Amino acid sequence: MTAATRIDTSPIDPTGLQTHLRRDGAEGEVTAQIAQVGASLRALTVGGVDIVARYPEGTPTPFGSGIVLAPWPNRVRDGRWNDGGTARQLDITEPDRSNAIHGLLRYAPYAIDASEHSATLTASIHPQHGYPYTLRTAVTYALTDTGVEVTHEVANVGEGDAPVALGTHPFFCIGGVPTEDLVLALPAQRVFEVDDRLLPLREAPVAGASDLRDGARVGSLDLDTGFGSLVRGADGLALSTLTAPDGRVVTLWQDENWGYIQAFNTTRYPGQSMAVAVEPMTAPTDAFNSGVDLRRLAPGSTWTARWGVRFSGR
Repeated sequence: MTAATRIDTSPIDPTGLQTHLRRDGAEGEVTAQIAQVGASLRALTVGGVDIVARYPEGTPTPFGSGIVLAPWPNRVRDGRWNDGGTARQLDITEPDRSNAIHGLLRYAPYAIDASEHSATLTASIHPQHGYPYTLRTAVTYALTDTGVEVTHEVANVGEGDAPVALGTHPFFCIGGVPTEDLVLALPAQRVFEVDDRLLPLREAPVAGASDLRDGARVGSLDLDTGFGSLVRGADGLALSTLTAPDGRVVTLWQDENWGYIQAFNTTRYPGQSMAVAVEPMTAPTDAFNSGVDLRRLAPGSTWTARWGVRFSGR
């Protein structure tokens, strides 16, 4: 007689297994905490300074903090889109605004392969409501001398050319400094004007409060805003910065695949008087409908995109 299967009822963190990374760096020890659910960057420190906003252990991820957004970032209007003449209906995952939000892996547990200073998390997207494609995805967090480099890979392992865009949702800080006192600078020349459902109406040149190229104090901003037309250096990277009054700087860099930024600040992040997210995206909000920078990944092909964070204590 076969013994009955027993379910493990021991407590588990709502964000799944936790992977802790460390290495010695130019600014001191670099550490990171990666959560299994959503492959999220849950903590990052350089020389003992927090540069990713923490939230309490044993709680769900607030505001999608640190998660990977695939196969689309941000919102799809009404969850509806036209797939080459075929109408598709995604599940509505933002009911108060009747949108499909942040892709299909937000609450997915990833498989983890980790060493002391890097971790690769993998998850598959299977055909489902409104998305009849099969993808394998991977995200690798590799600690550097001053922060972390993040590499995303997406492979189409099914049939048909799969529409794909990526995003990620990190919240940044500089330990010991109220986030509202940090100065946020974004390399964006254009901004998306949105309706009351945070869906794009038009794209316009940045001006006034939306022009953050020279920086503005986070506490003076009201952001849930998409930006595009990023200025890049000779190396092809677009750089966003958060600068403390004492000159310390967190720099987010995005390679040429990430053409957009969503910036968001809130006073409702747990344990923080204010929190700010600076979110790299490969396509803008509602790209499944607009088609703007939406990739069609052929069967058997793979796409790789990179971004990262570095800290300078000056």
